[in-house]
Amino acid sequence: MPNPTAAILIIGDEILTGRTREGNAWFLAGELAKAGITLRQIRVIGDEHATITTAVRELSGAHDHLFTSGGIGPTHDDITADAVAEAFGQPIGVRADAHAILAAHYAARGAEFTEARMRMARIPEGATLIENPVSAAPGFSIGNCHVMAGVPDVFQAMVAGLLPRLGQGAPLVTHSLRVLRPESAAADALRALAGAHPEVSMGSYPFITETGQFGTNLVVRGTDPAAVGAAFAALRATFPEGK
Repeated sequence: MPNPTAAILIIGDEILTGRTREGNAWFLAGELAKAGITLRQIRVIGDEHATITTAVRELSGAHDHLFTSGGIGPTHDDITADAVAEAFGQPIGVRADAHAILAAHYAARGAEFTEARMRMARIPEGATLIENPVSAAPGFSIGNCHVMAGVPDVFQAMVAGLLPRLGQGAPLVTHSLRVLRPESAAADALRALAGAHPEVSMGSYPFITETGQFGTNLVVRGTDPAAVGAAFAALRATFPEGK
């Protein structure tokens, strides 16, 4: 049975303008590989309601899971929750359980539970909350779409709580061989190996050493450990001692 598939939707003008370096997709991609959920696409879009709604409909319809990051905070440009609610045809409003979580969080810190902070308790009807152990404001899952914060520490904590409750598949197995030759010099042999082992994926990633020597990392990936092992053994036999 094939692994579940996924897409990641990163939302925020700060990413598109270079104000913030995006790292959530990189983190989640690694976690999905461990969980046996095959990532098929990553998309970055701005804080525009119609764009978010369209992207959510398209990506959730084409994958088993859609993970979003960004735009669920207290400010005027945090519009992801509203756009996702529209994408799934559901109303949105302050929900009692989310409100209680946030009220208790701010009360414990002697902070005012302002109208802006209350915005983070607005959840689409029918959604399931995603716990936020860092700053309390919950994310949510609706349909196959999982809506999470953009702040990296919060996002990572939400992912840790969310992934175990999703259907998972066979983890991705990866082996890598460092070869001290240019990528172009390894290309023909790697192409032949890839043809002989179609059940795995093979890739090449060039680098330059501190002394200026060209090299290539040759990578074998797959969900069948035996197939990956056999292909990697053939790779090592083709490039003995990384040469």
